[in-house]
Amino acid sequence: MAPDRQTPQEHSVPGTWLCRDDFDRERLLDMERLVTPARRRTFAILFVAIAAGAPWLGWWPVLFLVPAVGFFAAAEHFVTRVEKPELLMFAAWVGSELAIAGAVWLQGGARISAICWLAIPVITLSSRFSVRGVVAGVAVACTLVLVVAFGHSAAAAIANPELVGAPLALILSVAVLSTPLMRSEIQHRSDSVIDQLTGMLNRKALEVRVQELQMQSAVTGEPVGVIVADLDHFKAINDTHGHLTGDHVLRDVAYKLRKQLRAFDLAYRLGGEEFLVLLPGSDLAKTAQLADRLREAVSTGLAGGQEVTVSIGVGASQPREAFEYAAVFAEADAALYRAKGAGRNRVELATRPEPRLGAALPEAA
Repeated sequence: MAPDRQTPQEHSVPGTWLCRDDFDRERLLDMERLVTPARRRTFAILFVAIAAGAPWLGWWPVLFLVPAVGFFAAAEHFVTRVEKPELLMFAAWVGSELAIAGAVWLQGGARISAICWLAIPVITLSSRFSVRGVVAGVAVACTLVLVVAFGHSAAAAIANPELVGAPLALILSVAVLSTPLMRSEIQHRSDSVIDQLTGMLNRKALEVRVQELQMQSAVTGEPVGVIVADLDHFKAINDTHGHLTGDHVLRDVAYKLRKQLRAFDLAYRLGGEEFLVLLPGSDLAKTAQLADRLREAVSTGLAGGQEVTVSIGVGASQPREAFEYAAVFAEADAALYRAKGAGRNRVELATRPEPRLGAALPEAA
């Protein structure tokens, strides 16, 4: 195969101040899937509280609730379609804080206790972002407290310092308490789904993602590509140079593979020297092009001080056809064995069986 040459930089996504690498991004997306239902329930609770207090407070809190719902709805829609979803999610988070601050400003600034509502979004910071993201979010929230309090009525804020001190203390306390708890949860989750040698996702993570992609493809009809890769003669490397060298080879190969992928392409170590890549929205032709770039990336330069090549099998579901992982994986795995048998260091594509004679075919439109 000889697809158009593209540089690795065109397929790797550099880290940002919110996410260091694609693993942080995958964690962010994973946590976002968990947080989204809870956030919707929170919005529902807030709406009920607003309705219950309307006879005394009025309906002004809706001024922040509706925009906040809109910000996050837009983020949910686009988060899996952009290369750096962390920037989109942080923008939605800042937008919700601005909406709250604007509503509080319109209703009297720091003279009302609702300014403490600026602490609610802070709870979710540590579930998505790095420590720098948490610090930035806390800085935004605290700045908005000061802007609303002193910008609207500095005299009132000076006369009643507790109206400023209380929300600031609440915001800081929420951040300080939630961050170590979430870090512990993230570490526990990472230990269970990350291959400790290569840093790649493992089989447990694969099971969860496969279920999501199957449900997603049933709705969108978009194809999903599957790449199965196996290092050539890896046993000989272990036998000749030792398992420590073999471990270095696996780590370097994993790094080379990840550099070629988009933020939403996911790479897994299945075990031993076998790797798998899932490509949402990629048909067989596009998947084959990426597979050849992966093959070339592995064979270029040294990995763990050794010259290494890889054989790859490629499969993909059909457009407008629900993705069935077991079937597509079996096709890609069979293609991998053909690549091995044909001399290794090559890419083979899945072949689908022809329809059986006598099988019912769709009628022409």
